[in-house]
Amino acid sequence: MKDFAGKLAVVTGGGTGMGRELCLQLAKAGCNLALCDVSADNMAETRRLCLAVDESLTVSTHLCDVASEEQVNAFRDAVLTEHGTDHVNLLFNNAGIGGGGSFINDEREQWDKTFDVCWFGVYYCCRAFLPALIAADEAHLVNTSSVNGLWASLGPDTPHTAYCAAKFAVRGFTEALITDLALNAPHVKVSVVMPGHIGTQIVANSMAYMGRDPDSLSAEDIDAFRQQLMDAGLPVGNLPDDDIRGLIAQQAQAFEAEAPTTAATAAEVILDGVKHERWRILIGDDAHVLDAELRAAPEQAYDRAFTESLLARGHFASLIQTAGAAVTQS
Repeated sequence: MKDFAGKLAVVTGGGTGMGRELCLQLAKAGCNLALCDVSADNMAETRRLCLAVDESLTVSTHLCDVASEEQVNAFRDAVLTEHGTDHVNLLFNNAGIGGGGSFINDEREQWDKTFDVCWFGVYYCCRAFLPALIAADEAHLVNTSSVNGLWASLGPDTPHTAYCAAKFAVRGFTEALITDLALNAPHVKVSVVMPGHIGTQIVANSMAYMGRDPDSLSAEDIDAFRQQLMDAGLPVGNLPDDDIRGLIAQQAQAFEAEAPTTAATAAEVILDGVKHERWRILIGDDAHVLDAELRAAPEQAYDRAFTESLLARGHFASLIQTAGAAVTQS
């Protein structure tokens, strides 16, 4: 698919981050859009920005939690109705959250929410929209996994099971679809995206989705985070709870601000991958370095020395710090 003009793209998680940037860059290419998110305000802003690029486009917004198959099916029905079509050319399964790090210690509800959004959100959207992709003359399905679909870790000190399990599932499912689509719907191409640390609001958005934003955290939650910082050697034992809340908010902001790759750059890489029909799209120097390190020494991937080697080469430091904190708190 060399040209997006006049096509229809569906983008999940289109309210912020990579989802918003995908929408903006597709709008610049003349592509009509249907986006979903759990935030009406964020979607409205994405829609405004897209129409400012090209007011002739059709840009529809749909409230949808992709963890609900019922909501996903309603989203699909609304898209086809509002756009007056029976087909979709592009599906970007971009929505995701973090949380539920420990399978052993975290509440099952938190673990399941993360897995449901990051895995079942992809699965439900593929089930719902694949017939519409097949109905198109040309189509491309893009599923967002992660470097955590390559490496199930945020380093040796932070459990990260729900997100990693989901992203491994997305990767395996997408790779399996390569043969399935080639045999049964060869005009539909498929790609799996594996970003490294990208500057998005996923940490803050995840906390909000989980109902665990800093202002709503209990005293017990605050004490747990304080202990985590103390375990890392930071002298925060006497800090008031409000100061700890501020630190949590700062770490969420730092995840976006300190990322080595912007959401806009990530979107550019994804769309270039679609145009060149690349089934495997790594984003960021950190993702490429990690991929090479894993291939060279897979048995050492979960040793402390492996993480220390990545950090020594200047990769993943802020990701491990800020995302690790978010996983612990959500």
